[in-house]
Amino acid sequence: MLSSQARCVLIKYMTDSELQRARFHKWHLDGRPVRTLDEAREFIESAGFCLMYPLRPPVLVPTFIGAWVGADDRLPTWQHAFEDPRAQQATDLMVRVLRDKAAHEANLFDENNNFLVAGSVFPYFYALAGERNPKQPPKPGPRSGYSQLAADAFEIIRREGPISKAKLREKLGGELSLPALDHALGELWSKLRITRVDYTPNEGSSWDVLYRWSADTVREGIGLSVAQALSALVTKYLDCVTAAEPVEVENFFSHVVPRSRVREAINALLAARELSFVRVGNRSLIQVTPLKSASTRESRSPTTVRPR
Repeated sequence: MLSSQARCVLIKYMTDSELQRARFHKWHLDGRPVRTLDEAREFIESAGFCLMYPLRPPVLVPTFIGAWVGADDRLPTWQHAFEDPRAQQATDLMVRVLRDKAAHEANLFDENNNFLVAGSVFPYFYALAGERNPKQPPKPGPRSGYSQLAADAFEIIRREGPISKAKLREKLGGELSLPALDHALGELWSKLRITRVDYTPNEGSSWDVLYRWSADTVREGIGLSVAQALSALVTKYLDCVTAAEPVEVENFFSHVVPRSRVREAINALLAARELSFVRVGNRSLIQVTPLKSASTRESRSPTTVRPR
């Protein structure tokens, strides 16, 4: 429930078709495919977040495959990507974006479906999901969330990374099953201990510890409070989707923080008039309050990720 103070913000109007057109333009689904590294950097930076493939049920966020195709017609899910030649070409470009550090991956929705976060936005995401002392080796145990295999894998990646999954498996013992290794890597990846840094058809994914691969990003994220980071991410997410119902914002971030924290952030941003209401059909959505002047722009919170 939004606070009564938050509800004082002026309501404006938008049609459903206007909302859809704005999203299609932002997400490159309007016949403007993203094909070069520069175009991919610009798309990721503008959107802030994207999934590699659409999910079922859908998540309100753009997809990299959709931006590569330039449309949302018959896009493959990750389960069917191997059948679609467009998927390999889009993946090749996505890997180049990761190598360039224009984006980072997070294991947010499905470890088989890359969730990409723009480099400028990732410190805020790290503040929510990452470890505050990333160089400290993970301690295995039922309360820590790390298995002994995950702890052993972390030590090898820290010592020898970047390292391919195939070589990591050899170091851990060739008889180790791939599902067991994938589960251990998922434990480390979900806490942003490690990150995929490359991919080749012969050796698969290569991994490194995140604090070494992107030291400045991790350092900046550690210095941010959860409240600062969440406010910035909510603002950037609403810029990405143009406007959304508060429950849609809660649904998106509930994979990282409790819904109550998301509601608090929304209420605080509405009270500060960083966000405002917009009427779309019979729904009341929230959006980033449009900037009106240079003086208004300078008065914005420095932790708010604004559209570029």
